[in-house]
Amino acid sequence: MWQHTVSKNISFAGVGLHSGKVVKLTVRASSVNSGIRFVRTDRSDQTMIPASMCKVQDTRLATTLAEGDVQVGTTEHLLSALSGLGIDNALVELNSNEVPIMDGSAAPFVMMLKNNRLRQKSHRLMMKITKEIVYTYEDIEVRVTPYDGFRASCSIDFEHPVISNQSYNLEVTPQSYIKEISSARTFGFLEQVEYLRANGKALGGSLDNAVVIDKDGVVNKEGLRFGDEFARHKVLDLIGDLALLGCPIMGHVHANKAGHTQHLAFMEALASQPDCWELVDHGEDGKESVLDKVKYATCAAGKKVLPFLLPPCSPVAQVA
Repeated sequence: MWQHTVSKNISFAGVGLHSGKVVKLTVRASSVNSGIRFVRTDRSDQTMIPASMCKVQDTRLATTLAEGDVQVGTTEHLLSALSGLGIDNALVELNSNEVPIMDGSAAPFVMMLKNNRLRQKSHRLMMKITKEIVYTYEDIEVRVTPYDGFRASCSIDFEHPVISNQSYNLEVTPQSYIKEISSARTFGFLEQVEYLRANGKALGGSLDNAVVIDKDGVVNKEGLRFGDEFARHKVLDLIGDLALLGCPIMGHVHANKAGHTQHLAFMEALASQPDCWELVDHGEDGKESVLDKVKYATCAAGKKVLPFLLPPCSPVAQVA
C-alpha cells in the first residue's frame, strides 16, 4: 500500500486523436502526495493542471482537463495506465493540448512504465466503500458496492451485431491490468468518424489507433485483439476517469452503458456521500487505520467535493 512514482523520465511521441498534431510527452517523477499533474511545455505560463475531477472541463468524446484557459485533452488512457500500474505521483509534460493516442489503447504507455515504478516512503490512502452508492441517468447506471479490493465491471449494448451486448468484469491489479485491459483499443463507427472529421475532430484518427466498424464489420485487417475488446476498453476508460478521484477505491464499480460524462457524475455523487465510505491507511502490518471524517469543500469550479480530492493549489471554501 505504498505510494509510487517513476524511477526515471519516460518519453512518448504520437499524434493527437482529435487535433491531428504530433505530440511529445514525458512522464517525470514527483513527490509523495503530489498526485498526477499535467504541464504544457508549449505555453510560456507553465500552468499546472492537476488530474482532479475539479479540473474536468469537457467529457464529450474524451476527458479534457483545464486550468483557466490551459487545456489537456484525451487524458483517460494515460491516467488509466498510471492508475492500473499503481503510480500515484507523476509530472506529465507535453507540448500540445492533447495526450497522444498512441495505438488507441494504454499498452504503449504500460510497456514503458511497468518496469520503472519507484516505491515512495508514504502510504496510500484508500477510499473504502461501506455502503452502495448508485448514480442513474435514464438507462445508464454507475454504482459501487463494498468489496475487499478493486473490481471494475462494464456492460455495453450497441445495435451493431459486431458489438451487441458485451460485459467485462475484472479484479484490477497491476498484473491483471497489464494482461487483460491495457491493450484494448478505443473504437468508433465509420460514419461517425466521417462526421467528426467534417467538424474538426478525429483529425488524427486512423486504423492504426482505433478499431473502426462499418455496416459489414471491423474494418481493421488484423481484426480484434479480444472477442470482447469493446467492453474491455470501457473498463480501461473507467479506470482512467476514476483516477481523477485522487485516491484508489476499495470497492466494486459497476458501469452500465456509461461514458466519460456519467463517470464524472458518479464521482461527484460518491464524493458528496461520505457516510457511504471511509478513508483508510494500510500499515506495514496490513491493518487498516480509519481516518477521521472531513468536512465538505467546494472547489473553484463550484463542485462539491472533499478536501483530500483537491490539489494543493486549488482554492477551497469550507462548508458545513
